[in-house]
Amino acid sequence: MTRSPILALALVLAPGLALAAEPKEKFRFIDVSELESMQKDPRSQVTVLDANDAEYREKNGVIPGAKLLSSFDDYDVKKELPPDRNAPLVFYCSNKL
Repeated sequence: MTRSPILALALVLAPGLALAAEPKEKFRFIDVSELESMQKDPRSQVTVLDANDAEYREKNGVIPGAKLLSSFDDYDVKKELPPDRNAPLVFYCSNKL
């Protein structure tokens, strides 16, 4: 897995995903080690989504198993995200500051 200091990971929690009956957060930042744990857990069924552009991907690589989004802000939700609305999603992109 690529470890970049400018890589941001975000987990979107679907309504039925969290350990508690009702998640308090729908969106939160996670670190690389938490993503690694999620990917190793066969019960998590996490989908990792890369929102970087082609130039960044070519230079820095892609997290293994990540699905490449066509754009960071203008993609077809029905075509590019899993059909299960309760699936945990992790979006990541670079911070080009």
